[in-house]
Amino acid sequence: MDWLKYVILALAVLMYLLVIIFQDKKVIFTSIAGLAVIILGMIFPGQIFKASESHFYALSHSLFEIINWNVILIYLGSMTIAALFLYSNVPARIADSIINKSRNTGIAIVLILAMTGIISIFVENVATVLVMAPIALALCKTLKINPTNFMIGLAVMSNLEGTATLVGDPPSMIFASYANYNFNDFFIHNRTLSIFFIIQAGLLVGCIYFYCFFARLGKDKIEVEKTPVISWVPFAILLLMIFGLAGISFIKTDFAYLSGLYVLSLGIICVLWYIFNQKKNGREVWELIKGLDWETIFFLLGIFVVVGAISEVGLLDDFALFLAKTCGGSKLLGFIIILLVSVFISGFVDNVPYIIAMLPVAGSMAVAMNIDKELFMFALLIGSCLGGNLTPFGASANVVSMGIVKKEGYKMNFATWLKVAVPFTLLTTGTAALVLWGLWA
Repeated sequence: MDWLKYVILALAVLMYLLVIIFQDKKVIFTSIAGLAVIILGMIFPGQIFKASESHFYALSHSLFEIINWNVILIYLGSMTIAALFLYSNVPARIADSIINKSRNTGIAIVLILAMTGIISIFVENVATVLVMAPIALALCKTLKINPTNFMIGLAVMSNLEGTATLVGDPPSMIFASYANYNFNDFFIHNRTLSIFFIIQAGLLVGCIYFYCFFARLGKDKIEVEKTPVISWVPFAILLLMIFGLAGISFIKTDFAYLSGLYVLSLGIICVLWYIFNQKKNGREVWELIKGLDWETIFFLLGIFVVVGAISEVGLLDDFALFLAKTCGGSKLLGFIIILLVSVFISGFVDNVPYIIAMLPVAGSMAVAMNIDKELFMFALLIGSCLGGNLTPFGASANVVSMGIVKKEGYKMNFATWLKVAVPFTLLTTGTAALVLWGLWA
């Protein structure tokens, strides 16, 4: 039924438009679209999902095969660990030590921004900005400077490094799911340096950029009081998550949810520590659980179903062949198109639905052109994640950063953001793209 293919396409386009226009209600639209796809799959068995005589097969297929529960479990567990890691005050203590040991103000600011990026490798971007913001604001008050540019730096650095590992951000988890990457593959894949080191090239350039930007603040050394650490236990559990995922990468098993259940189990242990060791009552535990990013989880569920249907009816393959023909077989042209389109779109649109839809397209394009899939898929990942830095609403961390600045009584407008973020985005994306091309082309 070719007409059903176009019904799915129309449904997806409508969903994306509504998500773009009404960002605060995006979960409602993705949930309705996902439910509509499941109902269509039940009404027309074998036409959208895999062939089956059962009308209820569409439901089970959507819930257990198209939705990547391993990604959901990893995200839920890592969010919980990250929340309690921030509660422990360990990041703030490390930041205070960095400030006290820095030779001058410019170096202190750059090291705080670099630390923000490093924390964001393992902690969700918004949470990273929230924990580093008080440190940045306190430093700016000591120096008697406007914190606007510093806060922009926190947001863009967290978005940059969130791409580097499997647990850094949802797009990385989605990429790992599609490409069948384990934790270690983000560092070395097929004996070649992988996405982690490509992103670190961008981090190096970003640090140089911000040092030049903040060097004019002077060469005075400053001292701050060290934040008391509540406990080192969440930090130890965070390390267990990192090294555990690395170890699981070497385990060959058909069980698809091993890494997800491992991270979720560590998250549960963290919550139990919070309850019994920190003696928290039910209301405080509920506030912790409620404060997790449930919106993104439910957003992902709907997107997985809709994009899964788009893939199964053949629309993504059609788009991949169209792009391959447009490129005329040119590897360089295909690389540039994927990178630039991803940067531009992600500057205005949430990168999660975009990357879920485009990963199969990039992979199919590479296969059609007989080249390594990593070249195009890494270009997509870099462009979609770093492109979010382009505008003040390109990523959730940007919106949070703007809100903090306004709450402090300072003006933050579109032009101010562009002045700092556009050069940063161009420099970091360009550097990462050059390194990617040199390694994988």
